[in-house]
Amino acid sequence: MTSGRARGRPSSSDAADRRATILAAARSQFAVRGFAGTSLRAIAREAGCDVSLISHYFGDKAGLLVATMELPVNPIEKIASAIADGPDGMAERLLSTFLQAWDPHHEVFSGLVRTTLGSGDAQAPMLELARNILVTALLEVLEGDDREPRAALLASQLIGMAVMRYVVRLEPLASAPIDQVVRLYAPAMQVLIDQRP
Repeated sequence: MTSGRARGRPSSSDAADRRATILAAARSQFAVRGFAGTSLRAIAREAGCDVSLISHYFGDKAGLLVATMELPVNPIEKIASAIADGPDGMAERLLSTFLQAWDPHHEVFSGLVRTTLGSGDAQAPMLELARNILVTALLEVLEGDDREPRAALLASQLIGMAVMRYVVRLEPLASAPIDQVVRLYAPAMQVLIDQRP
C-alpha cells in the first residue's frame, strides 16, 4: 500500500511554494518588460504553471503587480471602494481612503517613492502602480474627451500630496489630521472630477 496524501487540493505548503514561484516569475517579467509589456502567459511559462493558477491566486495582472510589491494595504480594493459611488464627492472619499490606508504605513510609501525616484526607471513598481491601477481606475469614472489628462492630474495631486506628507515631511502637512487635509485639499481635486463633457 502506498503512503502519501490523497489527490485533490494541494497542501498549504504546496500552494505557498506555487504562489512564491509565480511571484518570482512576475517580478522578473515586470522588471524586464514593464507592466504593459508583460503577459500572464509569459509569467505562467516562466513559473511552469497554467495561466488559470495565476488567476486563481491573484485575480488579474493588476492584482499580481500589487502582490509582487508586498504592500501592507491592497490599493486596488481601496481605490475601488472610493470610486464605487461615482464622481459626486469622490475626491473626499479617495483622499480620505488613501490617507487612512497609508498614514499607518507612511514609511513603506516613503520607501517606495525613494526607490522609484532613485532608480530613474520608467517602469519602477510605484510608477506602474500609479499608471496601471490608480489612473486606470479613475478613467472608469471620469467623463469627457479630456478624461485621460484629468486622471493623470488627479493621480499626481494625490501622490504629490503624499510625497510632501510622508517623504519630505513638510509641516504642517506632515502632522495635520486626516480630516483637515481632506477638508482643505479635496475641493481642488474635485474640480478635475466634476468637469463634464
